[in-house]
Amino acid sequence: MSETAVEAAVETPPPPPENRHGALVTRSRGQVVLHPSRADYPKVIKALKAEGFTMCADLCAVDYLTAAAARPLPEGVSAERFEIVVNLTSMQAAERVRVRVQVPTADPTIASLYEFYPGTEAMEREAWDLFGVTFTGHPDLTRILLPEEWVGHPLRKDEATGRIPVQFKAAGGSK
Repeated sequence: MSETAVEAAVETPPPPPENRHGALVTRSRGQVVLHPSRADYPKVIKALKAEGFTMCADLCAVDYLTAAAARPLPEGVSAERFEIVVNLTSMQAAERVRVRVQVPTADPTIASLYEFYPGTEAMEREAWDLFGVTFTGHPDLTRILLPEEWVGHPLRKDEATGRIPVQFKAAGGSK
């Protein structure tokens, strides 16, 4: 057997998973996606901001109660019911990065990004209001879309369908 055939027969171990600031990295539609743990989330966000990601374009929550298998996660990241998704932008580098953090049902809490991006104040309130994910360290975690007396979080997949009557204008209303 030739030397090249022997080299080809030896299995090459797969490369180690890509890592950035302690978070596993994947790619989705050409965009870098980081998957930090809840504990590492603030550290990763701080490092990304120092790297030039000075704008938080979006922060939202997702409830995967009925579609747990619908999302690809890298090996080593355990799927949880809730996921916080943050989109950061570096205007200087013209680059975006997405951060996806798993949040368990038993303890739906995660650190607030208000310290790093004050503009996330309303986005975190909305995620708490609609999904019930609590952002620790948030300056005013109160209802933003629903009345204060509302019970529950209506975008959770196990929440009952609302019973609020919808009022329509009469057909052929006034001109």
